[in-house]
Formats: sequence, C-alpha cells, structure tokens
Amino acid sequence: MRTGHTFDVRDHGAKGDGIALDSPAINAAILAAEAAGGGMVILPPGNYLSFSLRLKSRVTLVLEAGATLIAATKGPLGAYDLPEERGPQLYQDFGHSHWRNSLIWAEGAEDIAIIGAGRIDGIGLTRDGPGTPRSAQKGERPLSMAQMPAADIDKLERSHAEMQGLGNKAIALAHCRRVTLDGFTLLKGGHFALLASEVDGLDIAGLSIDTDRDGLDLDCVRDARIERCRVNTPNDDAIVLKTSLGLGRRSSCEDISIRDCTVSGFDLGTMLDGTRQRTQELSPDRDRVTGRIKLGTESNGDFRRIRIANCRFERSRGLAIETVDGGTIEDVLVENIEMEEVTTAPLFLRLGARLRGPEGTRPGAMRNIAIRGLKATGIDPRFAATLAGLPDHPIEGVQLRDIDLAFEGGFTGPAPALPAELADAYPEPSMFGPSPAWGLWARHVNGLQVSGLRLSRPAGDPRPPVRLDNASVARVENAPDWPAPV
Repeated sequence: MRTGHTFDVRDHGAKGDGIALDSPAINAAILAAEAAGGGMVILPPGNYLSFSLRLKSRVTLVLEAGATLIAATKGPLGAYDLPEERGPQLYQDFGHSHWRNSLIWAEGAEDIAIIGAGRIDGIGLTRDGPGTPRSAQKGERPLSMAQMPAADIDKLERSHAEMQGLGNKAIALAHCRRVTLDGFTLLKGGHFALLASEVDGLDIAGLSIDTDRDGLDLDCVRDARIERCRVNTPNDDAIVLKTSLGLGRRSSCEDISIRDCTVSGFDLGTMLDGTRQRTQELSPDRDRVTGRIKLGTESNGDFRRIRIANCRFERSRGLAIETVDGGTIEDVLVENIEMEEVTTAPLFLRLGARLRGPEGTRPGAMRNIAIRGLKATGIDPRFAATLAGLPDHPIEGVQLRDIDLAFEGGFTGPAPALPAELADAYPEPSMFGPSPAWGLWARHVNGLQVSGLRLSRPAGDPRPPVRLDNASVARVENAPDWPAPV
C-alpha cells in the first residue's frame, strides 16, 4: 500500500529511455522524499539506466509494472560508488565486506522498502571480487577447486584495484531497521542479488530472482521473513543465512522464517523465461549446480530459532546446515520440503573447524535440529544424506522424521573407505568423496532420533544403506533399512 508523499522520478529529470543516465534524477527524488519526512519514489514504466542509488530512511522505491532499473556499465557515463575503506578484511571476502559498491544501497536507514511489479536488470554488475587476504588459506575454497589452474581462479577473483568503480551487488543493506522487499523481479544481481548485513526486521515476499551468483544473503539478520520467493542460482546458493565478521564484530542470525519458496539451479535466465534449461552441469567450484537453501558457510556468530517450511528444491544441491568458524547453530526446524533432481547430498549437516576468525577462535556447536517431512527424488547416487561432526565436538540432538530419499541410479565403484575427518576443509558434501553409505551416513552425532526413514535406489550398490560412526541413537522407528544394533 502506498502512503505519504509521492515523487515521480521524471519530475526530477529521469528520461526512462534506457540511454540517458537516470541515477542522478532518481537520487534527487530520494533526497526530496527524505526531506519531506518520507514518501514513495515512483519509477513509472520505462527503462532507467543507473549507477548507485542511495536509499534513505522512510523512503519506498516503487518499481511500477513495465519499469526496469538497469545497472549501467562502468565507463564513459560514470561508475558505481566506491567500496568503503575499512582496512584489511581478513575473515571474509570482498563481497561480504562492502555495501556502497552496489546498484541500490542503504546504511543505517529505517523504514525503507523496494516494492512493485517492475524489474531490476543487473547487466552492468560483476559477479567477481577478491577472496580473503588472511595468511592461513585452509578452508578458503571447496576441495573440488583444488585442481583448478591459478589463471582460472584469478578470473573469478579480481583484485581490489580492478573492483574500483564496479558494482558487484544489486541491493546491499547495512545496519538497517524495518525493511520490506516485495513483488519485483531481478535478473543478474552480481555477487549478491541481496546482501543484508545486521538488519533488524526484514520482510521479503513475492520476489522472482534469476541471478549469476548468490541470491538472498542474510548476514547477521534478526527478525526476518522470506516468503513466496523464486530464486534461481546455478552458480551459488539461492537463500543463505550467514554470520560473518563483515561488519567488524561477532553477531548472530535469529528468528528467521523461510516459507513457501522455490530454489533452483537451471541455466541463468531460464527460470524467468520459463524454459528451465539444463545445459550447465557444473558451478564455478567444479561441483554440480548449486541453487539451494543453506546456513553457513560464514559462521563466526550464532544461528538461533530458524524455521524453513513448505519449500521446493529443483535441480539443486540439497539443504545444508554448516558451522565451521566457531558459531553455534541451535533450534532449527525444517518441515515439508520437496526436492527434485538433487545434485549432491539431499541433506548435509556439518560441524567443522575451518576457524576463519581471530586468534583464539574455537569450534562451535550444533544442536536441536529437527527435520520433518523431507521428500527428495533424483539424488546423485554418490552422496548420502550426511551428518558429520568432529570427534570432540559432536552434533547433538538431531530429529529426522518422515524422510523419503530416492536416489538416481547406483554407485558402481568399490565401497569407499571411511573418509578422513577434514576438520578444516571448506564444507561441501563432496569434501568426503562418495559417501561410505548410500542412504544416510552419520558420524560424531549424539542423540539421533529417526522415525519414518525410507530409502530407495533402482540399482545395486556395494555400500550399506545406513552407516553410523561414533553416533549414538536415541530412538529409531519405522526405518526398515536401519542397521541391526551391535
């Protein structure tokens, strides 16, 4: 609902012809709305070429049906706002450490919104940026990238100097309160379609995002809801919660709800055009396409009271819950999940010890995780649902209820040996190689409860359906493939 003063960007000089640069006019309208105590900045139907827009408190940006905000390309028309000078950022990459080098950004703003049936086209944004500069490089990249030539990695990780004037996020928010994102479509959002860092009170609904790297990233966000969104991200995660040190301190993700969303890994742009193409087989990390819901990998702070319900995964990696940088994940409830064409493990819980953080960072904890009603088909036969803690830091209190996993084909190799612990490796299901069980593998888990576990595959497999290594089981009911007690 529109309330308050309205400010048409054309009254401030915007052309909307896709040729003239309209960001000065749009920013002028935003400042006029701020000066009036708040209001609606309207983009009527048209094509608005833009560099950085600076959203202010009590201002709503309205993208009307037929309006497209187009990310301009750095060059003769200008450049994006420069990334903040924040000193060395040792524990997270460039993208997580800056906000102003974005198409739309806000810092310290309250009661802001981007709404409407229009579109954001991030064609002028880059998905690239440098990694972390810390000296200890273990766990920085997935093990699947270990054999990549340095030249290929350099193509993905531009230098700081190369990033000056480039935009690498569609929307970036830092230290904001009471934010609404509703109804619009976003194509090609750069490194992040949305990076929300230390935002309190975030409502996201009805977005359609088809992007070249991360979709919706909530980093140290509290009191947030993501509902009825479609997010297609073949190259990275679709909806992800994180607790990085991007803002210079340890903080948490708390009271987050993700409901009625669909995530996928179809070819870029083909979710929005409806063709849902499948020509891309691998993500840049050399694993199969991504497109999932995930907690982590950045996990310096804690995650508490997370709810994920009534979501679909299509041609994507499965649900991942990971803490490897010292944070605690607790009180997570996942309900009524459907997956089709799962490109790695359908479920991956990992408590590790990458420990990308200041001196003295210690392994975190994972406890009280309930997953109820998960049905997955077309699962990559190499990877079982995996729960993997550490010998001295087990995962605690996991409930699996009504889990139905149907694997695609069989595994033809010899049964693999028990994998190494790999405590400090980047967490991905492929880190361990093919799983030592084909259905469910749990290692270093205390208090596992299982009820209604159904596992199926169409071909033979030398591995057992379930394997437990240093895992204590509190209760098993209606799980015919469960191993006999020893």
